[in-house]
Amino acid sequence: MSVRLPYGRISAFYFAFFAVLGVLSPYWGPYLKGRGFEAAEIGTLIALLHVTKIIAPNLWGWLADTSGRRMAIIRLSCIAALFGFSGVLVPGGFWWMAAVMVAFSFFWNAALPQFEANTFNHLGEHTHQYARIRLWGTVGFMVAVLAVGEGIDQYGIDILPSVLLGLFLLLALISLLVPQASEQQTKTHSGAFKAVFLQPAVIGLLVACFLMQVSHGPFYAFYSIFLQDYGYSSTAIGALWAVALIAEIGVFFLMPRWLPHLSPQRVLMLVMGLAAVRWLLVAFFPASIPLQVLAQLMHAGTYGAYHAVAISLVNRYFEGGLQGRGQALYSSMTFGAGIAVGSFVGGQLWEAVGGVWTFALSAGVAFVAMLIVQWALSAYNHRQYDRRVS
Repeated sequence: MSVRLPYGRISAFYFAFFAVLGVLSPYWGPYLKGRGFEAAEIGTLIALLHVTKIIAPNLWGWLADTSGRRMAIIRLSCIAALFGFSGVLVPGGFWWMAAVMVAFSFFWNAALPQFEANTFNHLGEHTHQYARIRLWGTVGFMVAVLAVGEGIDQYGIDILPSVLLGLFLLLALISLLVPQASEQQTKTHSGAFKAVFLQPAVIGLLVACFLMQVSHGPFYAFYSIFLQDYGYSSTAIGALWAVALIAEIGVFFLMPRWLPHLSPQRVLMLVMGLAAVRWLLVAFFPASIPLQVLAQLMHAGTYGAYHAVAISLVNRYFEGGLQGRGQALYSSMTFGAGIAVGSFVGGQLWEAVGGVWTFALSAGVAFVAMLIVQWALSAYNHRQYDRRVS
């Protein structure tokens, strides 16, 4: 690790950023329910959190690349997110809350991709040290999940806005302390990018990954509410989320060692099938603590291993100067559009057929994703074979 790397300040930013996510992911749905919103409204509001992820990273990324002032953009994003979220303190109905969700998430979602770029620019050739830094994001998420869960049991769900405002303030303050790294400019070619994107194998992979995240949408929006309905305390819910994070930490460190020896195609198919099993366990065995722990341990595959191999395949398709745009497209289609659609549709289904069948349908979506990625990667292998023999 370079002595000039501001390791503590960079790690602190990851800790604070994912601590915000550690409050929003498990507890924002129950907070909205406590505020009187119906399931369809909750699904829509949480979908808005991810809809902005489709547009904001690309727009703010272009602005940061054009201006060359990446950390200034990050600081502006964090401060604007703080002010945008403060609107939650104002009493209002669905449309006011929707405006608040869009206002803060548009800026908050813009900060992390640019901060990732700044981190890698600081690391330079020492990219293998990234795991040591990014780990603090998962730690922040886990600390927030456990501490806030205990706090809700002690003081009630209404503590959530104050906790989040404090975390947004902390994030903004830390952003002022992180220096900008020097950057190297690279050129991209829109024609080459379009040619890669239009390949059937690439389209198939992106559609499969989109569906994989659609299947996760109801989980992020309603899993905590689902467990509440079966009598779980906020502390117990937080502990189950923490199980998933511990599993994620393990995979986070092991995948760089495992991935060179594994077939990314086979791993991707395996984890999509595993997601189908996970949602079936959630759907039909919610009262079984051991099976819910097992389902959360599967997060190691359905998020950790999935994300690692998906990024690897995107890098394989979008080579050289196309990698940045390829990753942005992947992020927008999956963690943006995919989760947004899953949250919105999940909210409609929750009211129509209930939680059990909503999660069961999520399992079906994950299974379809597995079939599509099997076709897509077979198409890629055939293309590679044709290139070798031609």
